[in-house]
Amino acid sequence: MTGVVRRIKLGSQGLEVSAQGLGCMGMSAFYSAPKPNQDMITLIHHAIDAGVTFLDTSDFYGPFTNEILLGKGHNALKGGVRDKVELATKFGIRFAEGYKKEVRGDPAYVRASLESSLKRLGVDSVDLYYQHRIDTSIPIEVTVGELKKLVEEGKIKYIGLSEAPASTIRRAHAVHPITAVQLEWSLWSRDSEQEIIPTCRELGIGIVAYCPLGRGFLSLYKFEQQSTNLCVLHFSQFRITGSDLNGGVAAIIGELDHGDASTRKMDAWGTWRGHSKQPSSEASNHFFSLSIRDGHIETHQPPKPP
Repeated sequence: MTGVVRRIKLGSQGLEVSAQGLGCMGMSAFYSAPKPNQDMITLIHHAIDAGVTFLDTSDFYGPFTNEILLGKGHNALKGGVRDKVELATKFGIRFAEGYKKEVRGDPAYVRASLESSLKRLGVDSVDLYYQHRIDTSIPIEVTVGELKKLVEEGKIKYIGLSEAPASTIRRAHAVHPITAVQLEWSLWSRDSEQEIIPTCRELGIGIVAYCPLGRGFLSLYKFEQQSTNLCVLHFSQFRITGSDLNGGVAAIIGELDHGDASTRKMDAWGTWRGHSKQPSSEASNHFFSLSIRDGHIETHQPPKPP
């Protein structure tokens, strides 16, 4: 099976990607314990063979271990695989002293972060480089100005922002064209439709939606399991007093269909919302593999490595 997922233009700057992406974060961090590396490499290659070639990672995932999984540490991109994929990574969040999160966007940090990511990934350049979170202490013009230099040096091909407000997107785009904005967007999270999505459409900026399955809530990952996950309990949707409201929503979703059909419908909703939207599949971030049939993602237990 090869290349059954359609390809689209992400934004208006020339980047072409698969119409579904593979979010790699959960392979190494946050939702549960890191998965066996060889299992994840098998999953990545299975996705690429099916045409899911848009791979999304970050230096914050692990930290660093997710990039290492894809790159030199475990060679998921060796053997010509790098030439088959669109590789996106991010900078801007780090763990400071006391394991506290710190957001940085100063030029020296931007450049040092990219150089480190390139070494971990074992590549000369990345296709899409996002500012993972906006450093409000640094004018966005300064941060994007440094990213523009990295584009001119050939170390990154396209620039992206993640979780940026509409006004920041406009200011950034005035310095250098922004190719994509990554944000949470699903049937469960639609705040971005008020200002951010219209701004991106006006400026010709592509949308990369993370958590299109509501951090698992809209998928086969049962709410009872999800509600005990300490990571997702950080998010307000999972902390509503009493679970009756979430349980009611889960029941409605369950009535859509049984099996993996509801997952496909949630993802189809995202694709229907607009051709510029590029969902990064969340299914693999828990315990599923990807299977593509007639251009649609299905979920099931991951294949065992040979």
